[in-house]
Amino acid sequence: MGYDANFRIWRGDIEGGELQDFTVNVNEGEVVLDIIHRLQATQTPDLAVRWNCKAGKCGSCSAEVNGRPKLLCMTRMSTFTEADVITVTPLRTFPVIRDLVTDVSFNYQKAREIPSFTPPPGLKAGEYRMKQVDVERSQEFRKCIECFLCQDTCHVVRDHEENKEQFAGPRYLMRIAELDMHPLDVAERRDSAQAEHGLGLCNITKCCSEVCPEHIKITDNALIPMKERVVDRKYDPLVWLGNKLFRR
Repeated sequence: MGYDANFRIWRGDIEGGELQDFTVNVNEGEVVLDIIHRLQATQTPDLAVRWNCKAGKCGSCSAEVNGRPKLLCMTRMSTFTEADVITVTPLRTFPVIRDLVTDVSFNYQKAREIPSFTPPPGLKAGEYRMKQVDVERSQEFRKCIECFLCQDTCHVVRDHEENKEQFAGPRYLMRIAELDMHPLDVAERRDSAQAEHGLGLCNITKCCSEVCPEHIKITDNALIPMKERVVDRKYDPLVWLGNKLFRR
């Protein structure tokens, strides 16, 4: 049975904007993206929103619902009461293009700064061999749909614009950790994670893991182990001694 819900939608662009109030009909089983589409069809046809699959697999419809980063297509209306006022705003960490659409090119820039998988010299495609335990170790991280909710909620860039130049964010630090775990990757990941991609700025509050729609344990399984490997490399006296002897 349907009911009328109260929505507040942010309307505007890079120059500024405001929240506008709407009353819209809600039917059983619908998600927030359904309501946005109904608003476009019935009340505000110029409302801009990015979406694609409507199945929680493309990451396109990222926004903030009542201040929390979410996928609009995976946020069920049944989680709200009829008395709730539901506020939908664009991702706060990135510049607004228009309405609920933001410019997330920051993330693609950070992706390009990370060297790709680097196999040993002479190892040809088709000759890669890995143990199943090594495959499983990083399999979790490949579930990422690049929705950038973790990037949006990370306060290192959310609250400090000046950190964007030196901080890759949890999604791409996770990518570095995944490559560092690969037994056939020979690129130096640990020093660059700290010096070039800002691993030390992460203070492991786990906010990135909390908003991940794929339930990836970004902090526990990627960032903390990566931090531990970086510290081992730099401060472990046995590693230090081994490096000295190896250099000789």
